[in-house]
Amino acid sequence: MRPVAFDYIRPDTVEDASRALADDDDAAVLGGGQSLIPVLRFRLAAPSALVDLGGIGALREIREDGQDLVIGAMATHHDVARDPLVHAHAAVLAQAAASVADPQIRYRGTVGGALAHADPAGDIAPAALALDATLEITGTDGTRQVPAREFFEDFFTTALEPGELLSAIRVRKHTGWGMHYEKFSPAAQSWAIVAVAAAVRTENGSIAETRLGLANMGATPLRAPAAEQALAGTAAHSTEAGEAAARAGEDTDPPSDLGGTPEYRRHLAGVLAGRAVLSACGAAWAVEG
Repeated sequence: MRPVAFDYIRPDTVEDASRALADDDDAAVLGGGQSLIPVLRFRLAAPSALVDLGGIGALREIREDGQDLVIGAMATHHDVARDPLVHAHAAVLAQAAASVADPQIRYRGTVGGALAHADPAGDIAPAALALDATLEITGTDGTRQVPAREFFEDFFTTALEPGELLSAIRVRKHTGWGMHYEKFSPAAQSWAIVAVAAAVRTENGSIAETRLGLANMGATPLRAPAAEQALAGTAAHSTEAGEAAARAGEDTDPPSDLGGTPEYRRHLAGVLAGRAVLSACGAAWAVEG
């Protein structure tokens, strides 16, 4: 099936893109196109115009800004997975990006597009949550910042307002933290049944702070506060840490589908969180030691 007719706009700046979106309430943003193009082909969306961000070089930059790492929304999964700054300061994001689909999609798909699409089974959002990232949103009135925990509002729904676009992901440098992304999929290149992103800070062999991001455990990507709180103060690599991480599925409302029942997903989230936390502790211990 072919998409309906639409106008095509390729701006040179973020400001021009914002104006184009503000001028047409039915316009859609085109990033890497890996989510949007299939939707257009099946006529699940019929925008009057596509605003292609591919010509805005600034949106592809990955750079340091003081104690922050700023990742342009048009940085591809491939770019993020291989970037040395991301590996040094936000490794779980690189790991998540490397797990997305297949090389062809990673070369085209963008981290900003994945976040704006807001699929609760996506890989990038759990990593952004585990890193306590801030998302920069640009419109004709300027740029505002929204914590990742407040960005995802419902199934495929975000805090983006009409006329706005996601321009960057800002992450406080997590140098010295241990991180790991654990994903369970029914087959290679498929969506995760459940995935867990873990960021762990240790002190003197104990867990001082943990952040866990969950995929496919509800209508939006989630944090796991019960497990995070239970992990505080436990000895790294201990049985106690694994038991605390197993609480990751508490107070979640995962879907029931061919991938599994809600009960199965809650159990799986606990198993994967335990693996992710223990692996992250090993990475943190290597730095601490």
